[in-house]
Amino acid sequence: MILFKLIHESFLFAVGSLVVNKVRTILSLLGITIGIFSIIAVFTVFDNLENSIKTEINSLGNDVLFIQKWPWAMGGGDYPWWKYLQRPEPRFREMDQILKRSNTVDKATYMFNVSRNVYYRNNVVESVQIMAVSQDYIKVMPLEIGDGRYFTEQESHSAKNVAILGYDIAKNLFGGSEVIGKRVKIFGRKLDVIGVVKRKGDDIFGSSPDKVVYVPAEFAKGLVDYRHIGSSIIVKAKSNVGIDEMKDELTGIMRSIRKLKPAADDDFALNQTDVISKGFDQLFGVISIVGWIIGGFSLLVGGFGIANIMFVSVKERTNQIGIQKALGAKNYFILLQFLFEAVFLSLMGGVVGLLLVLILTWVMSGLFDFSMTLSMKNIVLGLSVSALIGFVSGFIPSWSASRLDPVEAMRSNF
Repeated sequence: MILFKLIHESFLFAVGSLVVNKVRTILSLLGITIGIFSIIAVFTVFDNLENSIKTEINSLGNDVLFIQKWPWAMGGGDYPWWKYLQRPEPRFREMDQILKRSNTVDKATYMFNVSRNVYYRNNVVESVQIMAVSQDYIKVMPLEIGDGRYFTEQESHSAKNVAILGYDIAKNLFGGSEVIGKRVKIFGRKLDVIGVVKRKGDDIFGSSPDKVVYVPAEFAKGLVDYRHIGSSIIVKAKSNVGIDEMKDELTGIMRSIRKLKPAADDDFALNQTDVISKGFDQLFGVISIVGWIIGGFSLLVGGFGIANIMFVSVKERTNQIGIQKALGAKNYFILLQFLFEAVFLSLMGGVVGLLLVLILTWVMSGLFDFSMTLSMKNIVLGLSVSALIGFVSGFIPSWSASRLDPVEAMRSNF
């Protein structure tokens, strides 16, 4: 009961200090407010950004490997870039060989993309990404058809001139009219529209299937020199197979297909999504350090402000301290009384900083197509840092108050 009473009285003193000396207290707490706002705002923005990026990356699947010419992360300076440049692009026949030889691969798809204009009568959408994909693309990569259907196996293998339009492409070419069954012109050829991708919107990287046209790879490779275009073989592991096990097997299969000697380096890259995740983890780690540095200076200033308030408060209440000690108050009681007051004052500044961050999340969510939330983790962090700053800044003034001589303190006429 004594502790609760002590906390209650300390809170009232803190509020009283804010009410009686509004300008002085507000200016002193401004450093805490700015510091907490700076740190928590940085963490909130980048926590939400990181979650969005990881959601997009995870949507590709953690059981998928991309067989490509270039690695997503370079192996270091001991492997010259021109050796990567001399590597061959993955071939369509290599995908067939992988499916025949592998015991770990469930599905595989071949893909490459080019940029072309898409025409419908007098309407044109320029520089559209044309994604040429093999039959099992929809089983390996996330793709939802909103209207119509996907390619049949016969259409894929027979190089049928059919196309699936992204939502934005269909809207720009046809407006609100019926799309399925219409014919668009790409590569100088007419293609039947058999499907429209379900609207998804831009991801965090600014890309979207809404802006892509999908055509059978067998059809497209007869019209473009796909052997010199960045291509990929994307493989999906069986349900009971780990990604590392599939990676080891594919390394052996690809070396066998390309007839590489035992001492020769791999002339292909097996890329997986965790490389991207690790890269962003390092980036956000650096950003968090920068956030602490920026906010740290404000918190340092705020700490001095809290200490200043507490020294003044001790000076103003010296007589009162003497009376309390004369009536039997222990040193620890006086110490805790002022210490709690410093913590409460600091928490007030921290709460204002968190409220500013909350307003920031509402504004950004309203102005941009990017949902932001202030997480409980960041709220607890902000309050904890505020309390710690209050404790550290208020300890010396509180200690000096607790060591006052009661007789000398009561004689004070401040």
